[in-house]
Amino acid sequence: MKSDHDVIVIGSGPAGSSLARVLAKEGKDVLIIEKRKQIGVPVRCGEGLGARELLKQNLTLPKGIYSTEILGAKVVAPNGQQIIWKDEETKGYMLERKAFDQWLCELAIKEGAKLKVLMRATDLIMKNGKIQGLKVIYREQEEFELTAPLIISAEGMEAQIAKKAGFNTVHSPYDVDTCYQYEMMEYSHENLIELYFGAKIAPRGYVWIFPKENKKINLGLGIGGNILNGKKLGGMQGSDPKILLDDFISKNKELKNASIMNEFGGVISVGAPIDKFVTDNFMVIGTASKQVDPIHGGGIALAMESGLMAAKIILDAKGKYSKENLEGYEKIWKEGPGKKVAKRLMLRKVMEKLNDDDLNYIFKAICDKELNQVMKGNFAVSVAKVLAGRPQLLKILSVLTS
Repeated sequence: MKSDHDVIVIGSGPAGSSLARVLAKEGKDVLIIEKRKQIGVPVRCGEGLGARELLKQNLTLPKGIYSTEILGAKVVAPNGQQIIWKDEETKGYMLERKAFDQWLCELAIKEGAKLKVLMRATDLIMKNGKIQGLKVIYREQEEFELTAPLIISAEGMEAQIAKKAGFNTVHSPYDVDTCYQYEMMEYSHENLIELYFGAKIAPRGYVWIFPKENKKINLGLGIGGNILNGKKLGGMQGSDPKILLDDFISKNKELKNASIMNEFGGVISVGAPIDKFVTDNFMVIGTASKQVDPIHGGGIALAMESGLMAAKIILDAKGKYSKENLEGYEKIWKEGPGKKVAKRLMLRKVMEKLNDDDLNYIFKAICDKELNQVMKGNFAVSVAKVLAGRPQLLKILSVLTS
């Protein structure tokens, strides 16, 4: 029987739009459904994106989609010591996230994809034990059915339909960060991302300042989801991220005099990706499959990359979407960005075990080039330098070089 569409994509974010663009360009009948009435709203991220990620997509950002260019990063230890990191790896853009998401979706539509906002997936259609489509509600009216031989979950952290399809999308408190962010002005910056570490500043987390044009910034703070409201969970003392953020502002002269223009809170995934990404007639991509950087919770770049990888495998499958034909997506992701994510998850877990004095020593021992190697997953040189002066950290740091 003829289906309504070749592919239905749940979610219009960077993962779903990137995948839809590629498939539609190759002649697939693709429908993107978005439960909200406006793409990219609400904005719930720091809005940074590396320039190299756009090269992978062969995309050039038009002006208006981004606020300003990022030149590098300033990483600050608990005692105030800084490492300034500027190279090709740190170049990027501060997006206007709402405009960016809409632009990505427009690119997909121009290639032939269709979009429906205010359309919410409620359940799967099953026939003979196989997924055949979705039950949906449009504009909160009556539920009806849409059929397709392939369903893509690009739902973000909620991932309710992926859960119904049998995927383990539940997040434990340990594997998320709770965050609060302000958009503020005026604050003088040098187009550098600023990151502040310390248990008193943000237990199992950090403060970020992302530069925007006209002396605007996104100022946010994230802490481990198992550390809330001043209670000791897992042996750590924590607090509410907004309280900690307000405290950070009160101790910074320039921030204290800046105005808050916008604010929001949220939860981001910083754990391991789900064990599997595909089953018969169904795939999970982007943040829905927890393909997020465990260090900083950034998901835009990985979402876009996952969309491209999944699209390649879908096209190779030539309309036959068995689990076996789709498993190539799992393979290429795990052999590529998955290895980087695994190393960064390991680094995150090591950093959690370091106290402020340890962090101060490490910042003193390494330089910007070594920090660059650490972020790439090459730990040997930096670990050797730190252990030379602080051998008591051997047990904690040895996991990075084993």
